[in-house]
Amino acid sequence: MGVRLQELTYAAKDPAGLARFWAGVLGFERVEDAVIAPADERAFRLRFVANDLPKLGPNQMHFDVTSTSLDDQQAKVDRTLELGGNHLDIGQSPDEKHVVLADPEGNEFCVIEPTNNFLANTDVIGAMSSDGSQAVGYFWAKALDWPLVWDQDEETAIQAPYGGTKIAWGGPPVNPKLGVNRLQFKLIADGDLQIEIDRLVALGAKTGEGGVLTDPDGNEFVVLAG
Repeated sequence: MGVRLQELTYAAKDPAGLARFWAGVLGFERVEDAVIAPADERAFRLRFVANDLPKLGPNQMHFDVTSTSLDDQQAKVDRTLELGGNHLDIGQSPDEKHVVLADPEGNEFCVIEPTNNFLANTDVIGAMSSDGSQAVGYFWAKALDWPLVWDQDEETAIQAPYGGTKIAWGGPPVNPKLGVNRLQFKLIADGDLQIEIDRLVALGAKTGEGGVLTDPDGNEFVVLAG
C-alpha cells in the first residue's frame, strides 16, 4: 500500500532531443523515444513531455549529478558541453568545487565534486535539490514513506529505504512560485487510488483540475492507479 515515485516528468520543447541529452549525461537507457531509465528498476524514470511552459526563473528543482573523481567530474562537464549544454553563471564563487550547467533548454543542474559527503552512496543523480519549506520536506517523507536523512536549520532531505537519489529542500527563504513547475513528480498508487489521494490530502496536499494535486508549497504532482 502507499504511493511510489515512478517518474519525474520534465517539460520540454523537444522531448526526444532532451531525452537524448540526459541519457548521454546520466548514462540512462532510452526505453521510449522520450523516456529514459536507470539500470536500477526501483529508481524513478525521466519522462520528457511536450510542453512550451515559459521559463520565468530558476526551476523549483534541479539535479545534482555525482562524480567519482575529479577526472569523472570533468568528463561529465565535457560531455554536457558536447551534447549541447552550457556553463551557467548564477553568481557562484570561483572557489566553488561544483560546476553549474544548463541543459539545451536552459534548465539548471550541477555536477558535484567527488568529495561531497552529502551525496556519498547515492546514484548518478545524487539529489534532486529543491526550493522548498521544511513543511514540504515533512510532507514528502510521509507521502512516500521515505525516511528523513537530513533535518537541520529548516533544511530537509529524504531518501528511499533502498538508497539512491535524495530529494532535498533548502528551507527559507523560499522563492515565490512562478507559474507551473517544469519538473513534476508522477506517483503510482499501489493500493486504492482514492484512498491514497485522501491520505495525501490529509497530509496537506490539495486537489485541482484534471487530477493534478499540489503539495503544501504548491508544487504540482499527479497520482495514478497502479
